[in-house]
Amino acid sequence: MTLDIQDLTVTTSTGVPLLDRVTWSVPRGGRVGIIGESGSGKSLTAAAVMGLLPSGMLATGSIMWEGRNLLTSSERQMRRIRGARIAMVFQEPLTALDPLMTVGKQIAGPLALHRNLTGHAARSRVKELLERVSLADSERIAASYPWQLSGGQRQRVALAMALACEPDVLIADEPTTALDVTVQAEILALVDELISGTTTTLIFVSHDLPVITQVANDIVVMRNGRVTERTTTQRLVSGPREPYTQQLVDAASRMTALPRKAQP
Repeated sequence: MTLDIQDLTVTTSTGVPLLDRVTWSVPRGGRVGIIGESGSGKSLTAAAVMGLLPSGMLATGSIMWEGRNLLTSSERQMRRIRGARIAMVFQEPLTALDPLMTVGKQIAGPLALHRNLTGHAARSRVKELLERVSLADSERIAASYPWQLSGGQRQRVALAMALACEPDVLIADEPTTALDVTVQAEILALVDELISGTTTTLIFVSHDLPVITQVANDIVVMRNGRVTERTTTQRLVSGPREPYTQQLVDAASRMTALPRKAQP
């Protein structure tokens, strides 16, 4: 069940190109990381896979999955896929989650829509999912609103909701950017743990090279809406081919090697 993107091109309504012939694929169970600076097109690529491109944008090319082109699928068809077969964790859960609905009800939403689970069965599944993402106080968490939780808790809730229907493809769009370093490491370890031993395909979007190398086996490097390099994580770190990729590796090496300033 390979997800195959070929010549994906996205333009604005006025013809300004945002993505230019983006091409890459990931097999079932694979882990691909998309990295690049802000505005490189990495999140826009993820949005195209989900069928969530902003209104007015024109997309051409193909995103093939299970014998269908997601770009030409109707919104009705995508609603059956989105959340059930292909799910997404967004960068900032405080804006992705509904502030007026308890997180338990939000996690139960996909279960009712795609699995016909309601009542006690849904509540039991919500409890199981919250505990699976290491939120032990599941009853309190389920009864809470997003704004009553910490950033790390909200991101765990978003991950639980994305995994509720056991999707075939999980897209994580910069899920650790708004978190502090300690919580960031916990979320990365959790993502790795949750999909290890499964056939779930992971697409992990980030601008942070050290972060992305922790969870991805293959890397797609993007710049100015184009793919500049596609390689394995090991090859990218040990010997990138493209100058831009080398800049990313050098910058990451300098940042991780920076000594701490002495306290006065």
